Amino acid sequence: MTQTRFQPFENAIDEGTALRHLRTATKGADDGELFFERRSSEALVFDDGRIKTASYDAAEGFGLRAVNGEVAGYAHSSEISEAAIKRAVDTARLAVGNGGGTLADGPTPTNRKLYTDADPIGGIDFPVKIETLRDIDTFARDLDPRVVQVSATLAASHQEVVILRPDGQVITDTRPMTRVNVSVIVEENGRRESGSAGGGGRVGLDGLLDPTDWQAKTREALRIATVNLSAVPAPAGPMEVVLGPGWPGILLHEAVGHGLEGDFNRKGSSKFAGMIGKQVASKGVTVIDDGTIPDRRGSITVDDEGTPSGKTTLIEDGILVGYMQDRQNARLMGVAPTGNGRRESYAHAPMPRMTNTYMEGGNADPADLVASLKDGIYAVGFGGGQVDITNGKFVFSCTEAYRVENGKVGAPVKGATLIGDGATAMTQIKGLGNDMALDPGMGNCGKAGQWVPVGVGQPTVLMDGLTVGGAAT
Repeated sequence: MTQTRFQPFENAIDEGTALRHLRTATKGADDGELFFERRSSEALVFDDGRIKTASYDAAEGFGLRAVNGEVAGYAHSSEISEAAIKRAVDTARLAVGNGGGTLADGPTPTNRKLYTDADPIGGIDFPVKIETLRDIDTFARDLDPRVVQVSATLAASHQEVVILRPDGQVITDTRPMTRVNVSVIVEENGRRESGSAGGGGRVGLDGLLDPTDWQAKTREALRIATVNLSAVPAPAGPMEVVLGPGWPGILLHEAVGHGLEGDFNRKGSSKFAGMIGKQVASKGVTVIDDGTIPDRRGSITVDDEGTPSGKTTLIEDGILVGYMQDRQNARLMGVAPTGNGRRESYAHAPMPRMTNTYMEGGNADPADLVASLKDGIYAVGFGGGQVDITNGKFVFSCTEAYRVENGKVGAPVKGATLIGDGATAMTQIKGLGNDMALDPGMGNCGKAGQWVPVGVGQPTVLMDGLTVGGAAT
């Protein structure tokens, strides 16, 4: 299935007409845009030997925004027409009132492309996708007779955006997204444990459907499940923790990253508000948000306001040096936007959001960091967690973790949770490995009811001051 290119100004409304209505909406405002979007998505789930879900969804529409100071008027519709845009203008104007604003300059254009324009859904025949999922199921069961259930998921989406600015600038972006995930359940002596692995990015499906790729994911899911078969109850209490590289960066994302978004700091609700230039982490700790990494899940050529994505240093050698900004918060804080204005869809207004957020590596040998633990936990996989953005307090559950005593990695532990607060944890980092890695491409971030794809990353990290929740020893 292939589609013609999304061209709202040729197929739905004249560009000049749309611009005239947008200028009416933003007269006397500080900023605003018309955001047009078309998105298609497909998800296939093969569970326990059969197709459980096969879904396809297509949607398109627009959102119109007018910004005046701290207030923004927003209206959206799934109908792209002059009548719908005129109705949206009336709503957006309520935020502008009598005006008095000065329209901000538009974003600087870019010719950069970070990912393919190709539609990942139509590029592979449907029977090939089904057969691949079936092959994953068979492969997992053949690997180990203890496998009692397999779930394989294939998901792809294709998003096309056209952004019209009040100065007449038109900005476009076409964003693919693909992912394959494998989960297995193993049983031994009446005990069942699960493991999962997956990933993808802004790439076509070809590579993910290659047996070399999905077989590696399947083996990893099985490895985690079998490790957990021998897991013992986790200890409880304050202790040192070593976090593995890559996906454990989700803890950094949640416990610290949200607190470095511009809106929370402008409003003073973040633990990091007013801390620019101050020591907020151990020396040697550098945290970056980078939306410019080719093909990554969290990358965007331009953000959803039309600003080119950037590589923004947030913490440098332990010093807070910047926040992630959209256009509105940047203007109100007197700084430049950083390309972090993101929205879930045309039905949502943009706000400051992370892209690919990671901690840079250090010089330590990861094995030496683990060996330095006298009595602690080595956590290499994480599942769900809860975070209070205002104070950074977090609780994260470990999907793969090990007890370490006197520098020796011992038995895997089950039921371990890491408890702490981001601001304190950042100052308790004692060592950084030389193995910085990004996650395999599976992150989604929620904020104010909106979900966007993100990436995380970090090296092996030795951290003190965390509480491990588990069964008391």
